[in-house]
Amino acid sequence: MSETDSSAVRPSAGPPAATLPETVRPRPAGAPRLPRETTRETPDPLVDCAVYVRGERHDVEPDRALEVARELGGYVWLGLFEPTEEELSAIAEHYGLHPLAVEDAVYAHQRPKLERYDDALFMVLKTARYVEHDELTATSEVVMTGEIMVFVGADHVITVRHGHHGELSQLRKALEQQPDLLCHGPAAVLYGIADHVVDDFVEVAEAVEDDVEELEVSVFSPERTDDTPRIYQLKRELMQLRRAVGPLELPLSALADRPLELVPEGMRSYFRDVQDNALRTRDQVAGLDELLSNILQAALARISVAQNEDMRKISAWAGIIATPTLIAGVYGMNFEYMPELDEVWGYPAAVLLMVAVCFGLYRGFKRSGWI
Repeated sequence: MSETDSSAVRPSAGPPAATLPETVRPRPAGAPRLPRETTRETPDPLVDCAVYVRGERHDVEPDRALEVARELGGYVWLGLFEPTEEELSAIAEHYGLHPLAVEDAVYAHQRPKLERYDDALFMVLKTARYVEHDELTATSEVVMTGEIMVFVGADHVITVRHGHHGELSQLRKALEQQPDLLCHGPAAVLYGIADHVVDDFVEVAEAVEDDVEELEVSVFSPERTDDTPRIYQLKRELMQLRRAVGPLELPLSALADRPLELVPEGMRSYFRDVQDNALRTRDQVAGLDELLSNILQAALARISVAQNEDMRKISAWAGIIATPTLIAGVYGMNFEYMPELDEVWGYPAAVLLMVAVCFGLYRGFKRSGWI
């Protein structure tokens, strides 16, 4: 079943939708839980549903998928996009999902993490996408983030996606071309999603690196530009990528090194490879952030130097202008006995003196680099 015909499927009609208890997570007394608004365009949160047996896909009606998977010894991969609390609660009751994990999946805004609930795993991954732009400005959006929550059980994988990027339809098709990998069970789907997310991080980090290099060239160019707002904006956008990549180290380390019932021994090396890529990207992002900090300091220092140069020029010209003003002021005091006051050449001599002193000051300031 593809993403294009998702309107033909519905979640299990089974038991009535159960509302999550208010005591699941503490809130201030009297504070109501506001409903989360979904941004999806279709009324159905279900994107795709299939049963995988020995690595092969079987299209089954969603309300029978779990039953068929147990009969055939396979597992269900159910894909959801921004489900509401009521919609996910019905699915949670059918699949036996933990209410704490369900609440996290509904309201999102979670840090990347891996949690174990009895015999199930719940993993949160941040997705990232680079926003193309013709020119980096002080308000440019560079990194767009979303979230993918993955419920992993012995006979099911349920993915809940938030954000209008990070689609998993192409990933699902790619994994279906690797039946040997899907034979490892739900852990193989979790690996595919984690690898897909980290690969996106690598692409985003490389694109952001191009923006950083562009800023670096602009800061050290001969032209006088104020790049501080652009640098600060890029640092803010890079922070989102750091928040997505950094916390992944512990979850991936647990999947790669810790013995987990739902992760076969043969899958640990796959997760270790994803962990290596994530750590390398984390170091790259940290390096870019440090480089941006250095570029910001250089930009501020350059602005300070430019201001000092401007002040020196202003001071030099003020000194040059003050000289004729001083001479004219002395001769304007109207004393009776002053040199050359009654001479015909007195006025030209005073003007010539002003010009000569101003020229001498100009030559001196020019030689010292003040002008």
